[in-house]
Amino acid sequence: MTATPPTESDCVEFVLAVLDNLESCEASAPTVNRAFGLLSDQRRRLLLEVMRTYGESLTLPDAAEEVAVRETGCKVTNISAERVHEVYISLYHDHLPRLVDAGLLEYDQERDLVSPAALR
Repeated sequence: MTATPPTESDCVEFVLAVLDNLESCEASAPTVNRAFGLLSDQRRRLLLEVMRTYGESLTLPDAAEEVAVRETGCKVTNISAERVHEVYISLYHDHLPRLVDAGLLEYDQERDLVSPAALR
């Protein structure tokens, strides 16, 4: 799947829309910076999107599979086990801890279960 690259005007429109929304938001500059930091990585955004879509607990392997599907635009049957494993490892070691620390997700390591927290 090839995505159409964003145009400069797309980016400008998005930034202006975000700025319009920030004007009505009562968040401090450090809070806004932290939020943008969390959202700066596509894989974190996709994991949050997956958890919002399902709205319930998922095993981390299932969440990783769904993130891989959304990253590639392919059916899960067309994605290698190695690719899904790579997504799982990066979620487990990098992205999930950041989102848990931020209070957006919860993680039960014993059951390898990810749950929406603030996404409810």
